[in-house]
Amino acid sequence: MVDITAAEQLAAEKIFGDRLDLAKRYVEHLATSGTERGLIGPREIPRLWSRHVLNCAVIESEIPDGSRVADVGSGAGLPGLCLAIARPDLELTLIEPLERRVIWLQEVVDDLGLTNVTVMRTRAELAVGMVDADVVTARAVSALSNLAGLTIPLLAGKGEVVAIKGRSASEEIEKAAKTIRKLGGVETTVVTVGEGLLEEPTTVVRIVVNKSRKIA
Repeated sequence: MVDITAAEQLAAEKIFGDRLDLAKRYVEHLATSGTERGLIGPREIPRLWSRHVLNCAVIESEIPDGSRVADVGSGAGLPGLCLAIARPDLELTLIEPLERRVIWLQEVVDDLGLTNVTVMRTRAELAVGMVDADVVTARAVSALSNLAGLTIPLLAGKGEVVAIKGRSASEEIEKAAKTIRKLGGVETTVVTVGEGLLEEPTTVVRIVVNKSRKIA
């Protein structure tokens, strides 16, 4: 059983509600088979809740009700599976190119009985036209200048990218601004999520995409 501090427990209860037991089972998968198969480093086990699961799940507040969400480079299900557990109203497609990760993700989805998740083995650029998404999420995939080209096309001209980023988010936006505009991004902002709930709040880059309002 992975230890959870009192503060993490409170945050987890607030985010996951009556699905907290599912979140705990997911964390156990991360700590056991996820570590054994190289999806999570062994040193990360003590901070699975704070640095990974809560850090990802808290972005659920940025996603509208009933959204179809594509999670790019889903890896160990961060943030895709966290969102699927926290928000049963969402439809999640986890996009992951590596077979061993896809197999693990499907095993976890089946074990947790998550009926709102589809696991797709492909690269993001090849999934364009195969996925119908209102929101695209990503974490630790690539710098924003490259990530914009992997995520925005999945929105088919309209929607939002919600990317978990670090302290360099503003610099990344500056470097990616031209690419984002070219792809139909009309508004890019840095949002801090989880203040007052998490010891270290999550930094998110939100890109609003609307090709019909494309700006020069």
